[in-house]
Amino acid sequence: MQGNWEKRVARLVDLRPGETKAVVWSFLYFFCLLASYFILRPLRDEMGVAAGRDYLQYLFTATFFVMLVASPIYAAAIARLPRATFIPLIYRFFILNLALFWAVLTFGGPVAETARVFFVWVSVFNLFAVSVFWSFMADLFATEQGKRLFGFIAAGGTAGTLLGSGITVFVTGLIGPTNLLIVAAVLLEIAVFCSARLERAAKAQSRTPEARPKAARTEVGGGMFEGFSLLFRSPYLGGIALWVALLSLAGTFLYFIQQDVVRAASADPAVRTRIFAAMDLTANLLTLALQFAATGALIKRLGAGPAAAVLPLVFAGGFAVLALAPGLIAVVIFQALQRTANFAFSNPAREILFTSVAREEKYKAKNLIDTAVFRGGDVVWSWAFAGLMRFGAGPLLIAGLAVPLMLGWAALALALGRSQERRAALTSPQPGVST
Repeated sequence: MQGNWEKRVARLVDLRPGETKAVVWSFLYFFCLLASYFILRPLRDEMGVAAGRDYLQYLFTATFFVMLVASPIYAAAIARLPRATFIPLIYRFFILNLALFWAVLTFGGPVAETARVFFVWVSVFNLFAVSVFWSFMADLFATEQGKRLFGFIAAGGTAGTLLGSGITVFVTGLIGPTNLLIVAAVLLEIAVFCSARLERAAKAQSRTPEARPKAARTEVGGGMFEGFSLLFRSPYLGGIALWVALLSLAGTFLYFIQQDVVRAASADPAVRTRIFAAMDLTANLLTLALQFAATGALIKRLGAGPAAAVLPLVFAGGFAVLALAPGLIAVVIFQALQRTANFAFSNPAREILFTSVAREEKYKAKNLIDTAVFRGGDVVWSWAFAGLMRFGAGPLLIAGLAVPLMLGWAALALALGRSQERRAALTSPQPGVST
């Protein structure tokens, strides 16, 4: 029986002996993690609309400062705790937070204040939870494995987004938005279970006792502010940080334009929530098809750089279209295409960039880039957008101004890909979970 399901998985992804269990548990882990987040995401976006575009930059600023506080605490935890301990600890902390939000909203707490805190919390949770997952993947799999396997593993997350979006669309009316928090918490606990099984599978399938899964029992080490020094010392990591900052610019500008368009399309919060969920659902269906059919083969053939450049090129085209023909349909199609490009190609490619760095950089510098740098970019670009609007530059002009920046972002992706290939060639192959 076990051989049959292994054969079915092998038909979808280029597996080597000893990789199947680790890949399947990685798939399921990411599936549950993103299913949980995509239940929460439309609730957060509706709260952002209700707050108004003029208030969003304050929420983004608050999120950034929370990240600045949280990142050193996270670094201190992973310096002292082995991977098999700190990963469940982080996710169960978030589960406790969800229980507290549910209690406050169920038993008559201050709704407006809770909504603002929830917006910031979801923005923090998303980046930390996903960053921890991909740090684990970069720690577990070598560069060559990442090119073959990360597309399939990312498809697990996309399948999870379909479940999360579907639950939000079809179940909200039955149980109410507040009780969705409990569903999200249950899925997050299942993700913790999957991470534990992944540790066990990685250990069992290692080639030797010295292989990398031993890291599950070993602390990363270093200080709580080590991520900052690692980032500033490495031009390669600095380039990845700039890539992420430009990702933040693109996403923030599109998000602000989207808020205006959706607010103009409907005054009904329920309708707006369904619009956001429908955008997610459309993007996720397209992404899942591509991840199963093309992602692994494309990244393996072209390399991480060209795959990471797909998203900037989609943003360049999308902003050009918005500058000429704005409207709800254009925004929906743009969001669907950019999310598809991100999840299907650029995000797995970006994670491959971290397979050729030291272990401490994979957890500390990567987490700092994924959280504080990304949300710091949100703060800068949200205030920049507000400033441009205040000086008379409308959304159409801002979309046009973003196009050359997106082309520069694509060029940076290609340069990072070339650098990653050189780094991978200079370092001896590290054993992953393959045999």
